[in-house]
Amino acid sequence: MLAAACSGPGTSTTGGSSGAVCPDGSPLTYDTFGRGFMDAYCTRCHASALPLVSRNGAPVGLDFDTLAEIQANADRIDRQAARGPLGLNNVMPPGAPLPSSAERTDLGLWLACGAP
Repeated sequence: MLAAACSGPGTSTTGGSSGAVCPDGSPLTYDTFGRGFMDAYCTRCHASALPLVSRNGAPVGLDFDTLAEIQANADRIDRQAARGPLGLNNVMPPGAPLPSSAERTDLGLWLACGAP
């Protein structure tokens, strides 16, 4: 379903690592960034309370309701939705609204820092 591809910086990829690296002193935390990003773009399909018919193809059990679930799936989220020096992963989310390039960059940085 997904083919890994690494193109040049800023190009669309489908499933490769964004290559983001955690910057020293990153202000991005679950409270300042992660929770809002997930609520805006991810949990409309990846929430444990959603019935199968409302998940838009998201596998049951692949949920991002909690920080622990996000951290456990950080690599997968990075490959599907983050932007970094190796490219832009824009496979997820499907449909609107979509995260901006800056939000995808912040997602990559936050995940690279361990999604604190």
